[in-house]
Amino acid sequence: MLARATPTTIAVRVRGLSDRAIAGLFITPTIALLLAINIFPLIWAVYLSFTNFRANRPNAEVEGVGLRNYRRVLNDPDIWIAMQTTAHFVFWTILLQTVIGFALAYLIDRKFRGHAFWTTVILIPMMLSPAVVGNFWRFLYQPQIGLFNYIVSFFTGIPPSSFEMLGSVTLAPWAIIIVDTWMWTPYVMLICLAGLRSIPDYIYEAAEVDRASTWRQFWSITVPMALPFIMLAVLFRGIENFKMFDMVMLLTGGGPGSTTEVASITLKREAFESWLTGRSSAFAIILFVAVFGLANIYVKALNKVKQR
Repeated sequence: MLARATPTTIAVRVRGLSDRAIAGLFITPTIALLLAINIFPLIWAVYLSFTNFRANRPNAEVEGVGLRNYRRVLNDPDIWIAMQTTAHFVFWTILLQTVIGFALAYLIDRKFRGHAFWTTVILIPMMLSPAVVGNFWRFLYQPQIGLFNYIVSFFTGIPPSSFEMLGSVTLAPWAIIIVDTWMWTPYVMLICLAGLRSIPDYIYEAAEVDRASTWRQFWSITVPMALPFIMLAVLFRGIENFKMFDMVMLLTGGGPGSTTEVASITLKREAFESWLTGRSSAFAIILFVAVFGLANIYVKALNKVKQR
């Protein structure tokens, strides 16, 4: 026989299970995997944050230090500077990505000729690897051969070799903001476009019957009904940008000096250069609590907007 019937005992056992039991049977391996990958490292980091453990001294005696690691992190001025740098990146990247992304979504939603082609072109930066984007823009920012300086020189008349984006204390943060905005604005555009496409046409038709102007329709219909999607995009990009690491490391490495050293880079140096594992664990827990708390407050505000 090419196929065999299911053994009677197994068939009876499966028939005897409820739908909830069968669902639990399939979900349990996934839950176990998530616990192993996410929950256990978090619990382990919480434990290490109360100890003097160092990863480069695994055989040394581990002692409990109470809240000393947390006090040192919260009283360290360098960490607060890194947090301010992170907040600067988060604010400007979210602002630029939201404004540009919504504007692009609004234009594409008009469905002009070739809008599908231009949508695909706009999405290309988001499809690239951060490593590719970082090295690509590092080449563009070269003061001698990079195209960026020549483009700026063409519009402003400033000599191309007179400024260096990645080597300037003033310009280096903005160089990273430009790259992150270029790469992730398409992501915000997609979410905003979904919001615009979800607005029923009959609402605009009713507004036209009432002789509402295009500007009035935009502020009274488009923006309020797309606002939950805009806020959702801000939430996703805010969480991701708070963890910004790879792009900064590829472009500036935290320099010049510590001008672009964000919280994630400071955490990496504490953990894998100074080998202060207990202290870096405390810093990681503080970052987690801060992001989780802010995200929780933001989600509550988002739910209120959706219920209006």
